[in-house]
Amino acid sequence: MKKNVVRLLIAALALAMLSLPALAQESSAAPSAEGQGKHHGMPSIDERVAHMTKVLGLSEDQQTKVKSILTDQRDQMMSLRQENSTAPQDRRAKFQEIHQSTQQKIRDVLTDDQKTKFDQMQERHKEHMMNKGAGQSTTGSSEKQ
Repeated sequence: MKKNVVRLLIAALALAMLSLPALAQESSAAPSAEGQGKHHGMPSIDERVAHMTKVLGLSEDQQTKVKSILTDQRDQMMSLRQENSTAPQDRRAKFQEIHQSTQQKIRDVLTDDQKTKFDQMQERHKEHMMNKGAGQSTTGSSEKQ
């Protein structure tokens, strides 16, 4: 049971990290010139920063810092994906650790009001991803564990 909860949490956090800006994306967004975000429907770093700027009201300085944090996260995640000698469960734990570290670094850049909005935004997204994941079972069942 504990393994299933941990796996679900890791999957939800990974999906949350990858698709948060796509949920609030308005009519259409131009593809990033850098080519980021073309894998697995992931939004680019610029799209993620733009979304956070819209929702949280980030200043230019905060945008620069958040972009740097997200770039570092992307680089760490890509490096970890290419690492084949690590056991899958260890890699999942490391992905989660990187995600949590990134979230904390972003929170450290925010004002108290922005932190509250950020936490609410993360919680809504986590709930959405859990509901979405529950409806996309490989067995076709909507049964929850």
